[in-house]
Amino acid sequence: MTWAGFAAVFTLFFVSHSIPVRPGIKSWFTAWIGARGFGIGYSALSLAMLTLLIWSAGEAPHVQLWPQLGWHRHAAHMGMLAVCLILALSIGRPNPFSFGGAHDECFDPTRPGIVRWTRHPILLALAIWAGVHLLPNGDLAHVLLFGVLGSFALAGRRLIDHRKRQALGAGRWSALDTARKAAPRVHSPRSWPALVSRLLIGLGLFVFLLHVHATVIGVAAL
Repeated sequence: MTWAGFAAVFTLFFVSHSIPVRPGIKSWFTAWIGARGFGIGYSALSLAMLTLLIWSAGEAPHVQLWPQLGWHRHAAHMGMLAVCLILALSIGRPNPFSFGGAHDECFDPTRPGIVRWTRHPILLALAIWAGVHLLPNGDLAHVLLFGVLGSFALAGRRLIDHRKRQALGAGRWSALDTARKAAPRVHSPRSWPALVSRLLIGLGLFVFLLHVHATVIGVAAL
């Protein structure tokens, strides 16, 4: 694959992520297939485009910037364990501040869970994923890939904050955020079994990714 082809896939990746979530287009899709259908479809599209982008980085011309050292993979493993746990603790739980949540009307700012630490746990997971993958992938194409995606995740927080303020109303958003920050950083969960289940799911996801990395990405993680 040429650099032009890699750039074309990168452009297609961002177009496929930005156009469907524009308010008018998202409303049309939501009315057609429902909010749940849109969420499933958008997630599937995002995963497919991310897989294509990672593959294209591996096919781009190889320009080495730094060598891979032994500790790079260990750091990536620890980072990915954190990513999997963050995802398991955040997806499908109430979070009116960001995406990936569910039943946001049930959000309790006095017991915000992982949202106490960050309004955007999924974007944090994406930023960590990108950061730890920079270490063992020191060629130019992968540095561009993970550097841009990590920066995109960090910059996306402000954009989502802006959209959520508009959707909730500035007063409501600020009140929820103030209450969230006032909550204890660590508090007892509503359900210990649910917390343990989520942690086990996160660990299971980590083990699963270790084993399928070679098949899906083409490079063994171990």
